[in-house]
Amino acid sequence: MTDELPELRASDADRERVAEQLRDALAEGRLDMEEFEERLEATYAARTYGELTPITRDLPGAASAPRVSMVKQPVDDGSWSSRIVGGEGSSSWAVAVLSGFERKGRWTMPKRFNSFAFMGGGEIDLREANFADREVVVNCVAVMGGLNVIVPPGVEVVVRGIGIMGGFDHREEGRPGDPGAPRVIVTGFAFWGGVGVERKLTRAERQRLKEERRQEKLERREARKELQGSRGGHLDDVFDALDEAHDLIRERHEERRERHEERRMRHEERRDRHRERREDRRRRHDDY
Repeated sequence: MTDELPELRASDADRERVAEQLRDALAEGRLDMEEFEERLEATYAARTYGELTPITRDLPGAASAPRVSMVKQPVDDGSWSSRIVGGEGSSSWAVAVLSGFERKGRWTMPKRFNSFAFMGGGEIDLREANFADREVVVNCVAVMGGLNVIVPPGVEVVVRGIGIMGGFDHREEGRPGDPGAPRVIVTGFAFWGGVGVERKLTRAERQRLKEERRQEKLERREARKELQGSRGGHLDDVFDALDEAHDLIRERHEERRERHEERRMRHEERRDRHRERREDRRRRHDDY
C-alpha cells in the first residue's frame, strides 16, 4: 500500500493481499483469532488504500508491501490467454476449523492452493479467477467437513483425491477443455468428509445469455414483420406469445434443474453421513 495516494480505490487483489498477510500473522501467532477476524472484516470492507494501510501497519512486511502501480494494465478481454497471468497468486491456502471460508470473485489462483477443513466447510470458486499457470492444483483435505471447488465451463478437470469413509466428486471429469483453457487438478484426502466439484456459469454470464435470447427474440419478431407485412399483426401476437411461453418454460426448467442439483447434493451428503454412522456402529460391534 502507499500513504501517498490514500483516496485511490483499492482492487479485490489488493484486499486479498492484505488478507493473506493477516492469515500469515495468525499462523505465526502475531494475531489472536479475535484480532484476525476484526481486521479481516475491515479488509474486505475497505474501499481505498487509505483504509487498507492501517490494517497491517504493525505487522512484518508492511513496509515492503507493493506500491500502487499507475501503469495502465492490459484490458481483460475475457479470453483464457488474458486470464493466465503468471505470478504467485493472491491467496495460496485456506483453513476452516469449526468454521468456513470462501475464495471467490476476482482473485488469482496460484499454481497450488492448499485447503483444510475440520468439522467445517470451504468454497474455492474459480469462475471469475485469473490463473498463475495453465495447470493448477487444488489440494483439499477434509476431515469430518466439506470442501467445494467451482470451475467455469471450458476448464478441464482432473480429480485425484483419496476418500476414506468420504469421497471426491468425479462427475466433472472427462470433458475436454477449451483451447488455451487452464487445467485444474483436484487432489487431496477426505476422511468422513467430502470434496465436491461443480461446473457453473457466473451470474454475469447467465445474464448475458438471457440478454442474447431476448435479442434473438426481437430479431425474429422483426424478421416476421418484414415477411408478413401489414397482414401479419395477428400472427405477430401469436408468435410473441409462443416466444414468451418458450422462454418461461426454459427459465423454469433451468430453475428446476438447479434445485434438483441442490437436492441431489444434500441427499448424497445425508447418504454419506448415514453410511459413516453405519460403518462406525459396525466397527464398534466388531471391537466388542
